[in-house]
Amino acid sequence: MGSRSRPAEGVMTLAEIKEFASFPAATQRYVRRSLDIGLDRDDAMQLWSRDVVEAASIRAQARLYRILPELRDHVPEDSGLAAVEPFLAPLITLVAFDLGQGRLSSFSAVRFLYERLIGAQVRPWLPAAFCAAAALPHLHPDLRRDLLQSISEGAATAAGWSNRQPAFFPRWVEKVDTGAALPN
Repeated sequence: MGSRSRPAEGVMTLAEIKEFASFPAATQRYVRRSLDIGLDRDDAMQLWSRDVVEAASIRAQARLYRILPELRDHVPEDSGLAAVEPFLAPLITLVAFDLGQGRLSSFSAVRFLYERLIGAQVRPWLPAAFCAAAALPHLHPDLRRDLLQSISEGAATAAGWSNRQPAFFPRWVEKVDTGAALPN
């Protein structure tokens, strides 16, 4: 039976890679940077900081992302209102920060990132967090409109969500000097 699920896993991983490839380059860069910070993978400052503005953004993101381990441990298992506020309020704050950076331009990009930062169990909460964050006044009205229009009716009104954990976690890739690799 184990061999039956492997082709499906490969197809799903390929779909994740294709989805990531469909994002603009700035979104891809921001997702990789965010995963480095949120999953404590690599030295984000060394890899991603190109100037003092970006360095300040990375430091701010790292401060906000410190709450991620707690969020991972406290994703509500049901929709009871008692569990919503302690989870959803910090999640909205994180999503609002990420949207304010101007690199995540759609619900699918936010979903892609947060499924990896928190896990598959966050999926039911992402439409609410995204819509709340995208409607906040710190974003330009045109950006708010574009963001809110990016969430499909199906995503906003889903009756259920997959509990399959994501498999593809994009990373920094060093540029290869193709001229040096070619024989003389």
